[in-house]
Amino acid sequence: MRLYDDLTSWWPLLSAPEDYKEEAEFYARQLREHCATPPRTLLELGSGGGNNAFHMKSAFELTLVDKSPGMVDVSRRLNPECEHAVGDMRTVRLGRQFDCVFVHDAIVYMTTEADLRLAIETAALHCADGGAVLLAPDHVKETFRSGTDHGGHDGEKRSLRYLEWSWDPDESDSTCLTDYAYVLRERDGSVEVVHDRHVEGLFPRETWLQIISAAGLEPHVIRFDHSELEPGSYEIFVGRKGPA
Repeated sequence: MRLYDDLTSWWPLLSAPEDYKEEAEFYARQLREHCATPPRTLLELGSGGGNNAFHMKSAFELTLVDKSPGMVDVSRRLNPECEHAVGDMRTVRLGRQFDCVFVHDAIVYMTTEADLRLAIETAALHCADGGAVLLAPDHVKETFRSGTDHGGHDGEKRSLRYLEWSWDPDESDSTCLTDYAYVLRERDGSVEVVHDRHVEGLFPRETWLQIISAAGLEPHVIRFDHSELEPGSYEIFVGRKGPA
């Protein structure tokens, strides 16, 4: 996926912090409501360019982990006051626990049940007793719909526009596809068009609940009616961690 490799420097023009304000506030509220005591420390796995963290750092002391060194660099520039680390959400071990753990849409890159289980186990391991783990996949099997989106932003020296197309070529397996077409315009007016295919996990709601429960968390499904999405089309999962 070139977006997280050689195209990471373009990320701020594809996805800006202001695009995340509504959902970041919702996630922060859910974490506060599901923790036994007011949470102070938060670990985000798959933190990407740090757009959620930009809004959540006023409420939590954040530690941000992402597999892509380039994305970690982008986030460091946006959130210099936060702790950052490069690591895979399936295997990273930081040697300490946090009041709550958050995994945004990077969780969709777990394309097998085995990988999803490892990621959720990592989140549960790093969550302190009485805390909560929030998982925010783009979709579950029951709510997935093929569709398109578009957007992009202008910078001081260059601009980006994108077309996003999500679809499921094989409904019998556990994956779907999101194809991106990026139009990248440099300051001198030169333009490059890039295709980038993302293979994403697509699991039934019950699979999520079973894996969350097996990780030692009490699972909850929470509907989130985002202003830009069709009501009832998006839901998240929260796993509460009880005493040991």
